[in-house]
Amino acid sequence: MVKIGNIELGEFPLLLAPMEDVSDPPFRSVCKANGADLMYTEFISSEGLIRNAVKSTHKLDIFEEERPIGIQIFGGEIDVMREAAKIATAANPDLIDINFGCPVKAVACRGAGAALLRDIPKMVEMTKMVIESTHLPVTVKTRLGWDDSTKYIHEVALRLQDIGIKALSIHGRTRVQMYKGEADWGLIGDIANDPNIEIPIFGNGDVDSPEKALEMKERYNVDGIMIGRAAIGYPWIFREIKHYLLTGTHRAAPTTSERVDVCRQHFNESLKWKGKVRGVFEMRRHYSNYFKGYTDFKPIRMRLVQENDPEIIHAILDEINGIYEEQMI
Repeated sequence: MVKIGNIELGEFPLLLAPMEDVSDPPFRSVCKANGADLMYTEFISSEGLIRNAVKSTHKLDIFEEERPIGIQIFGGEIDVMREAAKIATAANPDLIDINFGCPVKAVACRGAGAALLRDIPKMVEMTKMVIESTHLPVTVKTRLGWDDSTKYIHEVALRLQDIGIKALSIHGRTRVQMYKGEADWGLIGDIANDPNIEIPIFGNGDVDSPEKALEMKERYNVDGIMIGRAAIGYPWIFREIKHYLLTGTHRAAPTTSERVDVCRQHFNESLKWKGKVRGVFEMRRHYSNYFKGYTDFKPIRMRLVQENDPEIIHAILDEINGIYEEQMI
C-alpha cells in the first residue's frame, strides 16, 4: 500500500498532474470519475495568495468528491511561500505540494518553479519552511535538473526526504528540455530503487498508454505514475491503465456516446464553477481532444468553439452522437 502520510492510495496509484489552465475542478471531476487516485490543483502563485488575488484564491476551490487532493503552490521567496502554505492549509486540502518543476519563462525567470533547481540550498530551505507552516503532508514535484550538467535529482531526493517531505514526483526531463525529446526515466528508477529512499517516488513524463505504464512500473520500480498531457480530453486513460495492469488485456476504448457524455459533464461543471461566459470560453480548448481522430470533425469543432449559447452547444454534442453513432476511435 502506497501512503503519503496517512493517505492511502492503493498498491500502484495513478496521479493526475497539476497543469496550468487545465487541472481545474471541472477537469478533475471527470478524471476522478475515471480512476485518478490523487489529484492536484493547478499550480497557485504564492504571491497571488498573500495578495488575495482573485485568480489565485479561486484556484483553492476543492470539493469533497475530489479527495484525496493536494494544493500545489509555487514561488521564489521563502517567506512568501511560508505564508502561502498557511493560506493553502486553511482551504483544507489533503496535502500541500510544492512546484519545483515548472519550466516556463514567466515562472522560472522569477526564481520560482524549475529555477530552484539552480539553487538547491534555497530549495531545501524553502521546503523546510513550508513543512513547518502546515500540519498537512508536504510533497514536491520537480525535474531531473536545470540542464544536462546539473542533474542533481538524486541528491535533491535525499535532502528533501531528510527534512520531511512525504513523497516526490519527478518529471524525467530537465528545465532546458521543456517538453521536448523523450523523458529519461533512468534517474527516476535509480532513486526509486535506492534503499535509502523511504518515501514514495512517482514518475512523470510520456506515459500515454497502458503499455508504457506497465513498462515504467516493472522497469523502474516506481511507486506510482503521474499522468499529465495524456489525460487532456482522454480521462479514460486512468481506467485503461488500471485494467491493463490488473488483467494484461485492453479495456474497450470509449464509444462516441461515452465521449459525448463525459464532454458534456465537463462542460456542465465548467459552467457551474466558472459561470456562463468564462465556462463556455475555457471549455473550447478541450473539444478537439475529446473527439481526436474523428473523421471530418473540424467543421463541428469550429461550431463548438464559436458558439456562446450553452443550449446550442448541448445540441451540437447531441449531433455528434447522431453523426458518429457508436464509432470507436
